[in-house]
Amino acid sequence: MGIRGLMSFVEDHSNEFFTDLKLQDTKIIIDGYALFHCLCFNSNLELQYGGDYDSFADVVQKFFESLFACNICPYVVLDGGCDISDKKLTTLKDRAREKIQMAHSLSVGGGGYVCPLLIREVFIQVLIKLQVCFVQCFSEADRDIMTLANYWNCPVLSSDSDFCIFDLKIGFCPLNSFQWRNMNTIKGTQDYYIPAKCFSLDALCRHFSNMNKALLPLFAVLCGNDHVNLPVVETFLSKVRLPLGGTSSKRRRHHRILGLLNWLSHFADPTEALDNVLKYLPKKDQENVKELLCCSMEEYQQSQVKLQDFFQYGTYACPDALNLGLPEWVLVALAKGQLSPFISDALVLRRTILHTQVENMQRPNAHRISLPIRQIIYGLLLNASPHLENISWNASPPQPLAFSEVERINKNIKTSIVDAVELPKDHSDLNQLTELSLARRQILLLETLKVKQHILDPVPDTLKLPIAISCYWLQHMEARAKLHHVQALLLGMLTGPLHAMIYSSGIVDSATLAGSVPCCSLIGKREGSSAGEQRR
Repeated sequence: MGIRGLMSFVEDHSNEFFTDLKLQDTKIIIDGYALFHCLCFNSNLELQYGGDYDSFADVVQKFFESLFACNICPYVVLDGGCDISDKKLTTLKDRAREKIQMAHSLSVGGGGYVCPLLIREVFIQVLIKLQVCFVQCFSEADRDIMTLANYWNCPVLSSDSDFCIFDLKIGFCPLNSFQWRNMNTIKGTQDYYIPAKCFSLDALCRHFSNMNKALLPLFAVLCGNDHVNLPVVETFLSKVRLPLGGTSSKRRRHHRILGLLNWLSHFADPTEALDNVLKYLPKKDQENVKELLCCSMEEYQQSQVKLQDFFQYGTYACPDALNLGLPEWVLVALAKGQLSPFISDALVLRRTILHTQVENMQRPNAHRISLPIRQIIYGLLLNASPHLENISWNASPPQPLAFSEVERINKNIKTSIVDAVELPKDHSDLNQLTELSLARRQILLLETLKVKQHILDPVPDTLKLPIAISCYWLQHMEARAKLHHVQALLLGMLTGPLHAMIYSSGIVDSATLAGSVPCCSLIGKREGSSAGEQRR
């Protein structure tokens, strides 16, 4: 995300815009989305076959162990759902199409970068295991990250070029120059530090005739960030004479960035610059464009959210979320990462974007098999808040019982309308859902998965949910599963617990091993007691 080309531009001027840091003994605010993508794509992990999650978890653990060794205290901030205004929908759809092309390339043995579906969940599991402080924002995290970093006077670690625009007190450390694998010691001591580079906004402004840093948000929206992609902006760029200040290949490569920064540096403040932008546009467009540009520039100002409250008290106030009147337990679960951004998108926008994965692009996407489960989830979310009932969801008239899903169809995307399942009255109030008895919630889960309780009675507690999900998969999959598919699945479930037993105690006694046998016997219980009956 961010401003296309800006990161490579500032890195081309590394000696001018960056200072070297020996990072130790500090708090640091980490852009979680940027970090798990960076660790996933830069660690030689296998991306073709569904996710090398063990190796990824090891890399994440080593990353944070490096920080701990340098007495660096990390606070990870994760993006939540899409912006309530939905102004990035066009950008998100474009990114979805790009991911489909990369996933296709990977599926046929080519290159590409597509995160496996559960990377985010594995990342969060490692954070919990290592007791790393983290929070999941209600929507996009950038402004909240900037506000928290300035409150604590500490740097930000990310790869998002938007952080070259934010007015950060201490600065922004790009992930690609954060040498966490190459810790050093201070000469004459045993104190470790991580070599890093820190971007200086003041140095950038000095380079462009001491320009007012308040002009940079306007630069970002004119240059083309994720929020603004207007043809009228291209009209302005085609008419104005942008001073490049040279003809080198680097200058030609970044002609828009250089030209805009040089042009803006002649103005005293954003108001004067914006008035000059509007002069190049047709009068009929000027008011609307001014409103949009001003609104987009606000995205680079301080946030009202105080994430420090979450890290101190375990909760924080998000005005956007509070205005929607969502149940308190939902807000807490979202902040703690116990509910995914998929839930907030479905709650607020009645729309979700189903993530692309590496698969056969000629076949239906793998999310199709879980459609009945999502319909139940949508049913649970229907009556979340009276503030959401009368919103128009890009449909006329609105359809209160329907949700839209952006999904892959072959090698493109399509928006499908999905009906929510109307649930019994005791499940129709999201406020009361957590007050249902455990037995009632288990019944709802098993009914959703179409599994009878007696099937799970002989299964060890730790394996009941994986087995129930496997039963759902066997009943809903398009092709017929063969015996060796089921055996491989069960063996995979057993490998983790057995591995843990072996390495925690050094031995596995026969009684412990026998406790796992009943789930193996399910192989012959689904449709018959013999392998031959199972194949049929």
